[in-house]
Amino acid sequence: MWSNQSSIDGFILLGIFSHSQTDLVLFSAVIMVFMVALCGNVLLILLIYVDPRLHTPMYFFLSQLSLMDLMLVCNIVPKMAVNFLSGRKSISFVGCGIQIGFFVSLVGSEGLLLGLMAYDRYVAISHPLHYPVLMSQRVCLQIAGSSWAFGILDGMIQMVAAMSLPYCGSRTLDHFFCEVTALLKLACADTSLFDTLLFACCVFMLLLPFSIIVASYARILGAVLHMRSAQARKKALATCSSHLTAVSLFYGAAMFIYLRPRRYRTPNHDKVVSMFYTVLTPMLNPLIYSLRNREVMGALRKGLDRCRIISQQ
Repeated sequence: MWSNQSSIDGFILLGIFSHSQTDLVLFSAVIMVFMVALCGNVLLILLIYVDPRLHTPMYFFLSQLSLMDLMLVCNIVPKMAVNFLSGRKSISFVGCGIQIGFFVSLVGSEGLLLGLMAYDRYVAISHPLHYPVLMSQRVCLQIAGSSWAFGILDGMIQMVAAMSLPYCGSRTLDHFFCEVTALLKLACADTSLFDTLLFACCVFMLLLPFSIIVASYARILGAVLHMRSAQARKKALATCSSHLTAVSLFYGAAMFIYLRPRRYRTPNHDKVVSMFYTVLTPMLNPLIYSLRNREVMGALRKGLDRCRIISQQ
């Protein structure tokens, strides 16, 4: 099955930018966003690792989220930039398979982790006295490990299935990276079974954690409404606002891409929305969780003060 012409020559990625003046400005903006995402996520991971005050379940999950975002943006943007600057727009058959595997694995893992992070917030607000027991180190590792495991399994299934199809016609992929639904349009075989598998994976990897989020926040809202102190209510809502913002950005874009009926899908819409959650969201997540979080900002100031003292010695 892999001995067709596309497995030898690879694919052509049309990309999202032309070489017009406007698109050159947009490309420069994407590269700037990529650099901010890269630096922001690396910095957040280092702060959580170095500062003992951030050694809590919530920040452990946040470090895993940052690692996923870091890997996701590095999987997409460098190849897109090389193709745009060189003008070649090509990707090998194996490279396409690897990009699909990483992309699906990371998006799936991030979706599951965001869902389980809602459960963490529910336990912290509704059962604060039992929080250290219910969210022990072992439980945290199991939550993070299961998110990675199910995401990687999903990625492997979709990668193997997509790369096993014959591609004997056009090699031109109307996207800026190897995206499964765009790739299926090039297959010269019946893809109805794969379409069903893809939809089932999307339902499981998106709707299941989303239902956990809805159920968790329904319980959180009930607990907050029963709090007598206005200060306690404000603090509880503040701890959830960052997570809710990240959830809205991620699930809004992902559901728009993968759960829409096919007749409403257009390549241009898919490319723009894909740019949103493969590049923009990884940049916004560390900003959302740091600028609105006193502990992270405190750790950052402490680290900057330490660097200033060292440089003055």
